Formats: sequence, C-alpha cells, structure tokens
Amino acid sequence: MFMPPEIDLNALPDRFLEVAHAIRFILLDVDGILTDGRLHFDADGRELKSMHVHDASGIVHWSRAGHETGLLSGRRSRGIADRADELGMTEVHLGKLDKLAVYEDLLARRGFDDSMMCYFGDDLLDIPVLERVALPITVRQARPDVRKVCSYVTEAPAGFGAVREVIEVLLKLQGRYDAILASDGRGPRSST
Repeated sequence: MFMPPEIDLNALPDRFLEVAHAIRFILLDVDGILTDGRLHFDADGRELKSMHVHDASGIVHWSRAGHETGLLSGRRSRGIADRADELGMTEVHLGKLDKLAVYEDLLARRGFDDSMMCYFGDDLLDIPVLERVALPITVRQARPDVRKVCSYVTEAPAGFGAVREVIEVLLKLQGRYDAILASDGRGPRSST
C-alpha cells in the first residue's frame, strides 16, 4: 500500500519555489495523472476509470483556497466529465489532441498568463503545454521526455495522490494550508 509522502519544502527545486506563490490555476491531464493510466472496460464495452479520493479532496481544498482547476485530456469520458462537475472544476476539455491550442484559448478567454498556471501531464501530447506553464509537473511513471521538461516529479504515483501532493505543497507555500487544516479540510471557517 502506498503511503503519502511528507514533502520537505526546503528540498523543492528552485523553480518550484520561485513560481509557487503566483499559481492560481491547476490544469490536469486525466489518464496517467488522475488515474493510474490503465483503461478498464466492462462486458458492454463501457470504459471504467478509477480516481483516488485524496486527489479529489486536494482539488476541493485548492478551490476553497480561492483557486481554480481544470482538465485537459485527449480522451473523452462521461464519468470524468461528471466527476469534474462534482468537484467544481471550472474548465473541462476532453477529447482534445491539440492541447496547446486549448491552453492558449483558455488563457485568452480568462485573462490568465503562463505565470499563473500549473499543468500536470505524463505523455508526449502534454509537452507543448508543459513547456509553457510556470509550473510543469509530472509523475514518476511519465515518459522520459516529459520528465525532462518538468520542474517537479511527484513522489506519489499517478492515480494515488500525486495531484494532492502538489496541491498541499502549493497551499503550504502560499500560506493557505493551515486554514484548511484548522477547519478539518472544509475550508477557512467564517468569523460568525
């Protein structure tokens, strides 16, 4: 069984530390990031995917800290679209092979710039976006060419808390984690 790592903030790469305070939006590939990359099919040919609840909780914590998340995947999945809606993700782009075009459109529509963006990707389709964002992240199972362009490779494996690992680090570096912790993960408590 995988145990979530305790990340030493002082051991993070310089690039991670330099850009962490400006990150406001986390964009995620799905297969090989939120899932372990395997595809399962039931007897009727319906695709089944598994996501770890720790990653989902991390996405909710990030949102409660006033930030946004989105998905950018080359595959379509009704279940993933429904889960993204449940988690309050603000940008969901599935079945998109030209990821850079979608990314550039997102920036233009939302008035964002690269300095505000973190992207998680694990395969060759992700490289153009990873090369643009301020904080390119991948998992240890990623293709070697992807690992080369990323500022950080997670300790947690894909589909088992890798997203949560980075979200907690970012929230700590931004000074927002203690409020999440003090409220039992439900977000900052109101003063009333």
